[in-house]
Amino acid sequence: MKDAIEPMPAERTLETEGFGNRKLIRPSLNHNYAPVPIGERRDRPERNERADRHERNGAGRKPAPLEQTNAENFYYQKQMQAKTPMVIVLRDGEKIYGVIEWYDRNCLKISRNGEPNMMVYKPAIKYMYKESENGK
Repeated sequence: MKDAIEPMPAERTLETEGFGNRKLIRPSLNHNYAPVPIGERRDRPERNERADRHERNGAGRKPAPLEQTNAENFYYQKQMQAKTPMVIVLRDGEKIYGVIEWYDRNCLKISRNGEPNMMVYKPAIKYMYKESENGK
């Protein structure tokens, strides 16, 4: 008694035939460079032509430096942490003695001994220095 099923020939589907006929599409690696014969030197483009080409490609000149360097913030932080006694000279020549308690974009809060604390607008400040540098 034969219970085994006789093998049937495999039918080819249209999908496999379509897959076998596909072409591989490769990107073009030609970047508009003309081949240079061996032994010949390629002429370099003039400097202005190269600069124009770099500017078009996004390369070229360095970007302008950032407007904010954070040097001012670093200085304030350092003086606040050390509680350095400071002298702040205003545009009208008035001197304010005290310690920088905090700052923001527009002003400084100065803590003063025996006098009320002060809020000073940065545009009103001519310059400032450490009180210990007063004798120099």
